[in-house]
Amino acid sequence: MADSKAFYLTTPIYYVNDAPHIGHAYTTTAGDVATRWRRQRGEDVWFLTGVDEHGTKVERAAEAGGVTPQEWVDRLVEDAWLPVLGTVDAANDDFIRTTEPRHKERVQHFWEAVRDNGYVYSAPYEGPYCVGCEEFKLPGDLVPGEGEFAGQQLCPVHGRPVEQLQEENWFFRLSAFQDRLLAHYEAHPEAVQPRSAYNEVVSFIRQGLVDISMSRSSVGWGIPLTWDPGQVIYVWFDALLNYATAAGYGAEPGSADAERFERIWPPDVNLVGKDILRFHAVYWPAMLMAAELEPPRKVFAHGWLLVGGEKMSKSKLTGIAPAQIIDTFGSDAFRYYFLRAIQFGQDGSFSWEDMHARYTAELANGLGNLASRGTAMVARYRDGELPAGHDLNEPEQAIITALGRAVEVADRAFCDLDFSTGIVAVKEFIDAVNLYVTEQEPWVLAKDESLSGRLDVVLNTIIESLRAIAVLYNPVMPKAMSSLWEQTGGQAVLGPLMEQRVADVARWGQLAPGTRVTKGDALFPRIDEAS
Repeated sequence: MADSKAFYLTTPIYYVNDAPHIGHAYTTTAGDVATRWRRQRGEDVWFLTGVDEHGTKVERAAEAGGVTPQEWVDRLVEDAWLPVLGTVDAANDDFIRTTEPRHKERVQHFWEAVRDNGYVYSAPYEGPYCVGCEEFKLPGDLVPGEGEFAGQQLCPVHGRPVEQLQEENWFFRLSAFQDRLLAHYEAHPEAVQPRSAYNEVVSFIRQGLVDISMSRSSVGWGIPLTWDPGQVIYVWFDALLNYATAAGYGAEPGSADAERFERIWPPDVNLVGKDILRFHAVYWPAMLMAAELEPPRKVFAHGWLLVGGEKMSKSKLTGIAPAQIIDTFGSDAFRYYFLRAIQFGQDGSFSWEDMHARYTAELANGLGNLASRGTAMVARYRDGELPAGHDLNEPEQAIITALGRAVEVADRAFCDLDFSTGIVAVKEFIDAVNLYVTEQEPWVLAKDESLSGRLDVVLNTIIESLRAIAVLYNPVMPKAMSSLWEQTGGQAVLGPLMEQRVADVARWGQLAPGTRVTKGDALFPRIDEAS
């Protein structure tokens, strides 16, 4: 039996200095689909996203722009980051900014607790630092430069020289947690996924962990240490804590925030890109252990989105704004495509041609055509009233069996973050219903009055199937499925779509005879390939 803890999922804390591209929207969409599915299972859910607003990169960009860092990040959040949540239809419960007072105060409280527990000490730091990554680098992380950077050591992610830092900082005793982290991952191999990410993390830990600077003395834009105000907390050791501070860590005992923390901690899933895996699967759980908090149950590192063979990046001009795609295909198709076409956890390539092909074949011609034909035939042959579906024959029983199988596979897959498998399970059911329509030929049955009863069964089967599809695809395509739900009469007869439960979706015959069925606008209008 599952515990009573709420399901708590987070996106990465996105770095605000980059305008959001489809790589960011991809992760947020994955988190949104996973949590919407859990809600339709009847679970208590908390879905967090947000932005990291501190660090050297923001400080320098604001200075170059002639504004304060706070003005700089306020503008970016208002103009770019918050709008994209609406663009992709994200239903997050909270949006945390690391400049918020609640975050600042709770981060300071956290590091005071870690210091009190003996895991912080003062020492000089000298070594390489990548401003782009906002990361202290190990010598083995760097690659030799070529061309204009010959003779210099480069960050492999950004392809630019690192900076040599020399500061008096406070250090976190990361090395003290090497054995505990290994023991934790050996006992919980599911705690880092996919398996390739788990192997990478365990290998890194086994090579030996070294203490890492948790503060900066040469940066002014950050959260000051309470015991040494001349130092600010290293941006990652501030940013990672958003998952705890937003959840309510450090809140006033007895407050609503404190109650929420008790209800949802630890995170069930921290979604991250694979390039920030080390921070989330090594530093982050060690920090939590140092503060005597339970580490996340799962860190899931998805792959990169590639455009023209390169990782999506603003600096390399391969970043595509989500609106560029959504203005053409719509938000539902955006959500469907990226989780259907790419196996979550692996790298995947995006192309306009592939998206157009899948949109046309699977959405416009597949589901869209089924919905259009089904509702139109009820309107034409039964004046828009759903007929009774008695005397089910073998073809109808096959559809009912296929639905049960689709629900079972989709539920397991979506809960495992295997979005492609879940989506395909429902698609295969849609394919089965389309084949059923082709084989049963309701347009032929309608010409013979003696087959009226048989036509009733076929029409009822099509609309009942569309009811089930609307529920199963609602987490993936909420706008289109809301329309389909209205067209099938589900809203009037069964209530709000979000209140329909996955466990009940395969129960046949939920739409009562006489339910009003209406043909609405096309769910997925055809799009010219040149659009």
